[in-house]
Amino acid sequence: MKMIHKWQYQGETPKAGRRLVLLQEDELHLALPLVYRLIQPKAILLKPTWFTEKVNNQHSSAAGEIRQREAYFTLEPLLTQLVQQRKVSEDISTPLKEVNQLLNDYFSDLGWRMVRKELSQIKKRQKKSHIELSNDIIFKLRHYMQKHQLDSFDQAIDNLLSEHDATY
Repeated sequence: MKMIHKWQYQGETPKAGRRLVLLQEDELHLALPLVYRLIQPKAILLKPTWFTEKVNNQHSSAAGEIRQREAYFTLEPLLTQLVQQRKVSEDISTPLKEVNQLLNDYFSDLGWRMVRKELSQIKKRQKKSHIELSNDIIFKLRHYMQKHQLDSFDQAIDNLLSEHDATY
């Protein structure tokens, strides 16, 4: 059974909409490069609202810098350990839980929502392919779509392939 790691809100839990979730085992191959990129200190400077006060050092105090470094140097080795254990197919539920707890402490509610949004875009891009077609074929496909009341190129091509398969 797949365990869902739920986000623990730092602010008020939203009354409507889908609850945020933390990293899931099946999305690690897509999520880890994104997470590595976003936990870097440079990213914190670019998008300070994405991070908790513990990590976000807006006031530039020495204590704030130390907390920021501690948070980074606690999270980064656990991410590396998670990657290594995933490569050797070990059970990664424990390190994943630890990483998720640290991510929950690292990102603000807004920040994690944006991370999930970026991850969703990455997942969508993984599912699509791009094929180059000449303009005359595009024109013919659009004409076919209008004639058969189809909404997308996917539907038109699928319909044409179905018609082709039906003749054989």
